[in-house]
Amino acid sequence: MSHACCSHDHASASRVANARYRRVLWLALLINAAMFATEMIGGMRAGSVSLLADAMDFFGDAANYAISLLVLGLALSWRARAAWLKGLSMGLFGLFVLGRAAWAAGTGQMPQPLTMGAIGALALLANLATAVLLYAWRDGDANMRGVWLCTRNDALSNVAVMLAALGVFGTGRNWPDLVVAGVMAALAISGGWSVVRQARQELAHASKENQPQAL
Repeated sequence: MSHACCSHDHASASRVANARYRRVLWLALLINAAMFATEMIGGMRAGSVSLLADAMDFFGDAANYAISLLVLGLALSWRARAAWLKGLSMGLFGLFVLGRAAWAAGTGQMPQPLTMGAIGALALLANLATAVLLYAWRDGDANMRGVWLCTRNDALSNVAVMLAALGVFGTGRNWPDLVVAGVMAALAISGGWSVVRQARQELAHASKENQPQAL
């Protein structure tokens, strides 16, 4: 009887935690979607590679939060598959940033530092708010960890964008913007690899649990 009560309490606590996490993901989704639109428009007007890259990152995060909402409460294998997809998207984002930076270096495009700094500061506030919301789930499964890593990397990227704006303003050249783009690419690729690796481990664990036991 006592065991049944404990199981019931555990299930109730799990449902409450999932409901809370779902609300947090919805808030994060709305914040990231709004910042995607803001940075895309601002990045185009400012001619900044790092802002455009950060805008695409916000778009990817919004999509990732949507995926997380879909798989929340499903079996570990499905959550791990979603995390694998998110990790892959983080790595592809890193490659996109590298390509965009190479194009800007070849064309000599000069960004507007004041616009970069203002939008970078706004993006930092948005990501810090999201990071605070997600902090309690930073050590969860691969899916939750992937969400947390995306938000953490975004906040670091925003600081880098603001430093790049200062560098462009001080030097009158575009190389600080390009350096930041490289840093953002490295964060995306390393974070994506970490999530993919943990997701593969969880998939292997789930596969072993689903195998029939020998008599």
